Amino acid sequence: MIPRVRAPELPQNYPWLNVDKPLSLRELRGRVVILDFWTYCCINCLHILPTLKYLEQKYKDRLTVIGVHSAKFDNEKETENIRQAILRYDIEHPVLVDSGFRVWQEYAVRAWPTLMIIDPQGYVISYVSGEGDRKVLDELIQKLVSQHQEKGTINFQELNLTLEKQREPLITPLAFPGKVLATQAGLFIADSGHHRIVMSSFDGEIIHLIGTGQSGLTDGSFGEAQFFAPQGMVFDQQNQILYVADTENHALRRVDLKNKVVETIAGTGEQSRNIRPHSGSARKTALNSPWDLQLCENSLYIAMAGSHQIWEMDLETSMVKTYAGTGAEACVDGALTESTFAQPSGITTDGQELYIADSEVSSIRGVGLVEPRQVRTVCGSGDLFGFGDVDGQGFDVRLQHCLGVEYAENQLWVADTYNHKIKLVNPHTGYCQTVLGDGSTGLQDGQGKNTRFSEPSGLSVMGSDLFIADTNNHVIRRVDLDTLTVTTLKFPNLCAPDVCVPHES
Repeated sequence: MIPRVRAPELPQNYPWLNVDKPLSLRELRGRVVILDFWTYCCINCLHILPTLKYLEQKYKDRLTVIGVHSAKFDNEKETENIRQAILRYDIEHPVLVDSGFRVWQEYAVRAWPTLMIIDPQGYVISYVSGEGDRKVLDELIQKLVSQHQEKGTINFQELNLTLEKQREPLITPLAFPGKVLATQAGLFIADSGHHRIVMSSFDGEIIHLIGTGQSGLTDGSFGEAQFFAPQGMVFDQQNQILYVADTENHALRRVDLKNKVVETIAGTGEQSRNIRPHSGSARKTALNSPWDLQLCENSLYIAMAGSHQIWEMDLETSMVKTYAGTGAEACVDGALTESTFAQPSGITTDGQELYIADSEVSSIRGVGLVEPRQVRTVCGSGDLFGFGDVDGQGFDVRLQHCLGVEYAENQLWVADTYNHKIKLVNPHTGYCQTVLGDGSTGLQDGQGKNTRFSEPSGLSVMGSDLFIADTNNHVIRRVDLDTLTVTTLKFPNLCAPDVCVPHES
């Protein structure tokens, strides 16, 4: 606990989202208020959203949560991009856009995420940095409510909010597709915002819809199974098995195309709090936001974004273990056991190394699969705040929260997500050049740099085509690599889960 300090008033002239008009702490007197200082790139900030949602629902008439979005990356300063993040993560509380870190500084915040707890009389009485503990927060709110009920200083009433999702429902055929995978069997799309996997032909004909479209962790047939914001996928062509990183379920799923069933093969459904390197039986070991997958023989390598590590699952023994990374969020090269990563979100391989899109340090990393099994930085600053948009070589390169990487023909294609560009990197020299996108947000087909994307996150090469999950545009783009011509794929028979009758697999 910290001494009671009067909470600084919130700015009324800054952008507010999920509300009709700005909120003031003065008008919220009589309620417990939690200010959640967050930035939408941050995995730890995303991890506490379920806790906040739980508390909001439990104390509906006496607690107000206000997200204070204090942006880390330049791209996150744009109000429209924050609004998209609110839609993507189904945030149902008011969000204040903290331009220039004014509120952050007034509350002396030092890290994302930080929760400031304000009592019904308008005093800051406690704060929590990091992901916190739901039980501790719950007990603190219960205690505050009881104390102020006795004093007669609590005001029971529900706030009426106008949510962004009410203003703009997610009714597009795809919603925030995070990753895409092109295979000989067809195109697999992680339709993350609709909590399902879409399988189509390369012409956009729907082959299978995998998952009900409602978030959950349910095994069974394609029509019964449930996912929660799935991301990366990898395909075992020989056995017709698709492996899926079921990110917000903290699980790995196995999709059997022959028998049309989905099975959980790793994770407990609960987020792991153990960041130290460890191992165990796959179904009994908790995972932490697995974001992307790569198959090498009988090993499934996992970009474990939540614990800042690379993991390995032995598909024969069903054992999982930390492969690289201490669990600290940083960029340290060297031996597997001494290396560090920062929210690894994309993974690919040339058979000798894994290549990682290490998003929070805006860098591409190499992780050895053969002796001496070293970790190196291919390009990017390797610094948590060393981001930008600069082509060049090695440490001189500046990317901005890159989420996707794909190896093809001795080159790495990189989804430079927050720069809205696709770049090409030489994995040996670290030379990086922009190939697609002019750096502006938009949806524009065309050729080369005369094209536009909006936070592209996933890439997959098949033959002479590159497929891009253009996340905030809710579409898949196709690039002819011979001409660098970009087109937007159409899925005429696909619609949002709540909009039309599900397609029969």
